[in-house]
Amino acid sequence: MTFTSSRRDVLKSLALGTTAALFSPHALLAATRQQKDRLGVALVGLGYYSTDLLAPALQQTKNCYLAGIVTGTPSKAEEWKKKYNIPDKNIYNYQTFDQIANNPDIDVVYVVLPPSMHCEYTVRAANAGKHVWCEKPMAMTEQECREMIAACSKNKKKLAIGYRLQHEPNTQEYMRIVNQKLLGKVEQASCGAGYRESRTNHWKQTKELGGGALYDMGVYSIQGARLGTGLEPIAIASAKISTTRPEIYTDIDETTVAKLEFPGGVVADIKTSFGENINYLNIACEKGEIKMEPFQSYAGVKGSSPLGEINHPYQVPWQQAKQVDDDAMAIMQNKPMLVPGEEGLRDIQIVEAIYKAAESGQRVKL
Repeated sequence: MTFTSSRRDVLKSLALGTTAALFSPHALLAATRQQKDRLGVALVGLGYYSTDLLAPALQQTKNCYLAGIVTGTPSKAEEWKKKYNIPDKNIYNYQTFDQIANNPDIDVVYVVLPPSMHCEYTVRAANAGKHVWCEKPMAMTEQECREMIAACSKNKKKLAIGYRLQHEPNTQEYMRIVNQKLLGKVEQASCGAGYRESRTNHWKQTKELGGGALYDMGVYSIQGARLGTGLEPIAIASAKISTTRPEIYTDIDETTVAKLEFPGGVVADIKTSFGENINYLNIACEKGEIKMEPFQSYAGVKGSSPLGEINHPYQVPWQQAKQVDDDAMAIMQNKPMLVPGEEGLRDIQIVEAIYKAAESGQRVKL
């Protein structure tokens, strides 16, 4: 077996008994991690996104792999154990979750739970000494986002938010055109993200769990406006919430529209919905328009501009595999995450401001 110098030093010190602190298992685990060429990932929450996208993606990755799971459903644990050959010691439930701190197989915890649980499990994972990837939306409130960032910072662990599109080549291409001003300055933008949600008793229809179109699909529209203008909004000029199914969406939004103000008089109209299928981003620049449709699908993202077609094709779940491979490499190389916690925080600040503008009927500064 080949050891890195760091691991050799730890083992030598342990053998000689020269440093009492090195008898801590954390020192040995840290040294072990330094020699890894792939990071072990534990998925927390085994719903649709983990089952149909993240787990298959982790079979295609080069820099990380599916090492463990956390689930409250014994039947799921047994099914995943057999399907992915996961050892018993890497299977946890929500009561035993904190014991993950003692498992050297797991380097990263990926939180794939309803938004109301994101803060708790991100903080617990960081306190257990694990890096954290958290699905969008980052959390329910700005305060929760700040707690998550602080916990990871305190424990010297990296935090990334699961904005897959920022890792995606078509998205990166329209961002390049905008940021390099290849079509001149952006003048305005419009973005819509939504689908017809047929479920009626999912967490997406429960306010306390983080339901509502704006939290779920709305962050795509917010991201489209921010990335598409290359600017940060300074205010919510107006916002409106509506529903065509009040028996389902009684205290949360089925559809939300908002007008975002950016520096220099740039505005973006965004829409998000659980009532209709919408998937577009239009960016009007001085020298022409960038049109992306669809702009946020799992595959088939494409667009056009006066500079030509924007179309880098791939298959599902390539986006998810690219995202986690990028994030794993950043951890191993100790480089900044492409989508850090601060990015998720910014979107939640905007979400809260949109809700405030819709409720008050007034312009809300950011």
